[in-house]
Amino acid sequence: MKGLAAGVGVVFLSPILIACTGMMLASSADAVQSNGSFSSCLTDIDTDKVAEQVTKILDGASGKNVHIKGLDVPAEQVPNAATIVAAGLSLDVPKKGQIIALATAMQESRLRNLGSGDRDSLGLFQQRPSQGWGSAQQIQDPVYASEQFYKHLLKVDGWQQMTVTQAAQAVQKSGLPNAYAQWENLATALRAAIAKTLPGGGKDPDQGKQPSTSMSGCTPGEDGSGFGRIPEGSVPKGYAIPKDADPKARMAIAWAMQQLGTLYQWGGTCTNSHGPDPMGRCDCSSLMQQAYAHAGVTLTRTTYTQVNEGKAVSPTQLKPGDLIFSRGTAARPEHVGMYMGEGLVIEAPRTSKPVRITPIKDWAILAARRVL
Repeated sequence: MKGLAAGVGVVFLSPILIACTGMMLASSADAVQSNGSFSSCLTDIDTDKVAEQVTKILDGASGKNVHIKGLDVPAEQVPNAATIVAAGLSLDVPKKGQIIALATAMQESRLRNLGSGDRDSLGLFQQRPSQGWGSAQQIQDPVYASEQFYKHLLKVDGWQQMTVTQAAQAVQKSGLPNAYAQWENLATALRAAIAKTLPGGGKDPDQGKQPSTSMSGCTPGEDGSGFGRIPEGSVPKGYAIPKDADPKARMAIAWAMQQLGTLYQWGGTCTNSHGPDPMGRCDCSSLMQQAYAHAGVTLTRTTYTQVNEGKAVSPTQLKPGDLIFSRGTAARPEHVGMYMGEGLVIEAPRTSKPVRITPIKDWAILAARRVL
């Protein structure tokens, strides 16, 4: 499969170099402007249309009559996307990893093999020789650049449980950490169209092993970003418990909100969080237990057992009252919070911190459970 990625790089890239000899690569200033200028979310992607037009380009079409939102120069961008997918297949990277790579390259270079960028950044992923990504010549080889991205991604602990933007940021360490989310839908459509044309493209090495936790967070409110910075212990302006939530979930959320601002206490029972005894305060799992106890629902005491309560749900299908887990592993998580709707989570975070509301975009979700 190693030869496949290299072969795709030769077959696709060489014609583009010939066809685009008059095309100037973006300057550093242009690259920075490009990275910050695309703000509208690509949520209205027609996957079938993308597949049809991408296939035309892969079959040799010039791209002049191809129009894909987000791809201004498809004759250059699509072959680069194909190289990224092929490199992922050659390394047995799961489908989600290929989507993360495509979304990253869309944000960093718009899928163009740039000869410049911020400081010494180069290529599809704007990797820097000074940061150990390789020589300038190596980085501008799309196959090499793609393989380096994947190798770094695979070293990120728990990347498959992260959102696309969280995983991309863990590799790239960008000054615009939330920008990758806007490309997730287009990256997904591109990957699906390209994979069909490549040997082994229909397989996913980790398919069925892990639940998908992809949440693009494109629309403000879906990931909590629309509320802006939330002062610890406060209720974001404009938030109200969703009226269509399960009545018991509404009761549990309302009770949990009454504990806002009280300090975390490891091992605390959460039976008198406003009282003088520190052991009456809440830790993460006792907050969940007592909130639901006041709604007439019995939960066990620890995150290790609460992760087995109720039924598993996809983090993309959360409802108010669902428990979400992070840190540790999916089987043995170390932290739990309650989804409140509107992209928000209430939690007792850790020692010295108060019970607070946080945006779900800040969570790397390992598991989610519906206890009602």
